[in-house]
Amino acid sequence: MVNKELVSFVKEARRRGFGDVDIKKALINHGWPTERVDEAFVYLIPKNKNKNQVTLFLSNELTDVLEKRAKKNMLTLSEQIEDILRRSTISQSNKKKSPYDAKLDDTLISIFSRRKSGPKEKK
Repeated sequence: MVNKELVSFVKEARRRGFGDVDIKKALINHGWPTERVDEAFVYLIPKNKNKNQVTLFLSNELTDVLEKRAKKNMLTLSEQIEDILRRSTISQSNKKKSPYDAKLDDTLISIFSRRKSGPKEKK
């Protein structure tokens, strides 16, 4: 059973302009169990069964960055996020078609390895 006091607190904090991430951190820091906090946020998610809908909890800093990017691209925030997801999906599907390149992994390992494998220094 969801805690109604917790739900009303979350609603009021949102109304005052606090982000969901900040609200969750504050509640958990004040001793609320994580499960109860998550239940309150899930309770506040709209109940429509649209499978194309996604709920994201973004920090204020991330939201600010995305809003600036959206403004630059002349999009709304939700359109910008949708564009990022669409591009990411297309990019991933293109990567799956290409064969795995083991040589690239070997090269990266040699670059970032702590072991010195270059030419020996002359003394």
